[in-house]
Amino acid sequence: MTLDPNTLLTILAMMAATVATRLGGLLLVTHFSLTPRLKKALGVVPPAVLMAVVTPTALASGLAETIACAITAVAALRLSLLPAATLGVAAVALLRGIGL
Repeated sequence: MTLDPNTLLTILAMMAATVATRLGGLLLVTHFSLTPRLKKALGVVPPAVLMAVVTPTALASGLAETIACAITAVAALRLSLLPAATLGVAAVALLRGIGL
């Protein structure tokens, strides 16, 4: 298996962008005090991002994916991002397994 230099450069650039974004956010937050309203607003960002990623697949795929997306949406209201996404993956696998 070979790795194209352009592919490697792209992966490294995406890694650098991700790290810069995370560190920038951490540094920015240390200079501001978070009000309860802002904390609540930031708390709904992960479920919103999850739905932005999952919804196009649910709308462009079959019934199993659509049902799993709905399950993920409900789970994202109560659980953190990783358990909600895990539940969605398990739901779509189970629904596909039963033939939906």
